[in-house]
Amino acid sequence: MSLTVRIDPHVHSDASYDASDPSELLLEQAAEIGLDAVVITDHDVIHESIRAAELAPMYGLVGIPGVEVSTADGHLLALGIEEMPPRRAPMGETAAWVRDRGGVAIVPHPFQRSRHGVRRNRLETVDPDAIEVYNSWAFTGWKNRRARRYADTFGYPGVAGSDAHKVGYVGRAYTEIEIDDVTRAELTGDIVLDAIRNGATRVEGRRTPIPMSARHYAGAGAKKSGFYAKYGAYRSGALAKTGVLGAARMLYRLSPLSG
Repeated sequence: MSLTVRIDPHVHSDASYDASDPSELLLEQAAEIGLDAVVITDHDVIHESIRAAELAPMYGLVGIPGVEVSTADGHLLALGIEEMPPRRAPMGETAAWVRDRGGVAIVPHPFQRSRHGVRRNRLETVDPDAIEVYNSWAFTGWKNRRARRYADTFGYPGVAGSDAHKVGYVGRAYTEIEIDDVTRAELTGDIVLDAIRNGATRVEGRRTPIPMSARHYAGAGAKKSGFYAKYGAYRSGALAKTGVLGAARMLYRLSPLSG
């Protein structure tokens, strides 16, 4: 018996400085398009990912916390941990720190220097658990192909991630994992992480990564508007109590101007 698990291990919530959507909306989207797990990997903060992992079962998803940490050599995804890795340390040391705490260290978008990807000569000093060989935000396929060649040459498992910074891009790239002798009811985050370490991965990256997802991508904007409408109604009482200054701050946070 083999179970196929689909996971997007590289997604950003509004806790990242360059993303805008709350974890609830990202989890909802992941469930709708048929993913089994999504890892919120915000930039250098982990609190929201821990919260999202706790919420995940409510959406029928496996909860896995994580973070995209800035190392001295570039960005590193740390999955399955619940505390922040040290920032600005050499990537090799950070990867070892993650593994020592039972996590999985994945190098995202390697060689893409404009996006803080690690250089080839520095990556050779790192021993990660996996390499992100398909990142859906790559401007061309060349860097993804180069990452795949590196992973194949040195025997690292390859994963794919959307690197989504908006809800409509969740799952645009994802990783399929084949896990033996496990039912869906028995599936846990630790089982998923073990399978990644063992290299039981298959990379999927295309415009519509799951057959029925196209209509959900098209509807993501409407769903986002509906979410914020409900959120606004829920918070209306709070806005009335905060006074003019507090209300202005809250409305700014929800506006596109807040980034």
